[in-house]
Amino acid sequence: MEKIPFHDLEGHKGWQQAALHSGQADPFCCLPAWQLSFHEVFAPERRLLVWHEARHTSHSMLVLAEQAFAADSVLLTPIDTLWFFSSPLLGLHAVDMLARVTDELAARYAPFFPRIVLSGLQPGSLLPQRLLRTFAYSFDFFMHSEAIQCAASLEGGLDGFLSRRSANHRAKLSKGRRRAQQRGIEYERHIPATGAEAQAVFERMLAVENKSWKGVGQCGMAEEPAKSFYDVMLRRLAPARGARIMFATHEGQDVGFIFGGMAGDVYRGQQFSYDLEWKDAGIGNLMQLEQVEWLCEQGASRYDMGPLTGPRMGYKAHWTERRLPIQTWLMVKKQPD
Repeated sequence: MEKIPFHDLEGHKGWQQAALHSGQADPFCCLPAWQLSFHEVFAPERRLLVWHEARHTSHSMLVLAEQAFAADSVLLTPIDTLWFFSSPLLGLHAVDMLARVTDELAARYAPFFPRIVLSGLQPGSLLPQRLLRTFAYSFDFFMHSEAIQCAASLEGGLDGFLSRRSANHRAKLSKGRRRAQQRGIEYERHIPATGAEAQAVFERMLAVENKSWKGVGQCGMAEEPAKSFYDVMLRRLAPARGARIMFATHEGQDVGFIFGGMAGDVYRGQQFSYDLEWKDAGIGNLMQLEQVEWLCEQGASRYDMGPLTGPRMGYKAHWTERRLPIQTWLMVKKQPD
């Protein structure tokens, strides 16, 4: 097991592999591209504590961020402390790694032991079971928060995907598609491979966003810190061609966009938006459909749509059939009797 210095984290292959093969509910948000972008934009002042272990072809990672409020009040958390989509424990041996670094943590923060926040735990899965089995005698666990992620299988291609939607939803999509074709809506697909390409498509996305209801209300991707977050994430995704961006256009003008990223063969949606003048055209639904068709052509297996609960998230229920609950636990050292 080795401790990884910060300057070696960009593009770390062990981290990438551990995120892809840990059975996480939201594998994309466990990738370095998401994690390091969050760190850079939202909380760059925190110290990152990262350990990596490779056993044959299996990689495990322990990725923690330090929040020190006082000498006697230190939290070790996931990097993502806003949404808690990711897990700081990745790979088969991550729990064992955490057990092995407890002495190091005790020495670092003596005489107090930090509280540890662990996110991305799926109820009933092996990871929380291993945590309880390994630490039950020395730590207490408390529920911090719960959420529901949603996803759709892409098995069977576009026809298979549509067969799992309601008859009413399929009819609406079919009608909307015909109307859009009649009105001259076309679609462009983009996979940026360089920083310059990522910047160019991001500028187009922002131009659409500024004409959307989110842009008008100054509550969307064009506002900070979201603007910087998605900007640096797109740049990080470019070398591995990990982003999938589609524009809806009319007579050469962008009227909508949809974008997300790949974690292996799992696509994770991030943002979509459209020009308010095209509100009646159902551009949002049409771009989702076109994106699904593109992903199916590329052999993607799943479309992750993120959290199901929250403001304006109800529309996702029509697009997904899988529900993936995740929990965040607080791990607290027991006091001696």
